[in-house]
Amino acid sequence: MIIPFSNRSFMQVSFVVDDIHEAMEHWLNSAGIGPFFLVQGVTIEDQVYRGQPTQLDVSYALAQMGDIQLELVCQHNDTPSVYRDTVPAGTSGFHHMAIYTDNYDRDLAEYTATGAEVAFSGSFGGKRFCYADTSGTVGCMVELIEKNEAHDDFFARIRAAAVDWNGSDPIRPAF
Repeated sequence: MIIPFSNRSFMQVSFVVDDIHEAMEHWLNSAGIGPFFLVQGVTIEDQVYRGQPTQLDVSYALAQMGDIQLELVCQHNDTPSVYRDTVPAGTSGFHHMAIYTDNYDRDLAEYTATGAEVAFSGSFGGKRFCYADTSGTVGCMVELIEKNEAHDDFFARIRAAAVDWNGSDPIRPAF
């Protein structure tokens, strides 16, 4: 039986990378994707990895490519993580697709109803996100990001910067 998911609007693809600066340069020079907004020293609250508290040290770089946002994720510590579950340390590869949701609890319940486990959860500024482990069925994780005003503004800045981008200022601080 096919389960009718309420939200199938994927807005982001994400790659785990070994070197975030090198990865941004590759996307800039090989695909013309940019500018990137670099998020470093981010505080993720309430981190839980497969049911256990954890503390990840990660950087993110985000850029827009048409209707889809590109995210690069670089893990800096050796903590077991949702990122290392599918992309081993020292390598780079595709990791997840994300849905930006205004009904987080409903969308999460739909994924867990299919048997997908919550591999990681946390929050930014009190707004929740998680990764449903769909790697065994669809080949990647699915991230759910709870819609909020701060993300609305940040994602709008990323989209606006990509429109008619001329290659200047290719790597920008996120905040």
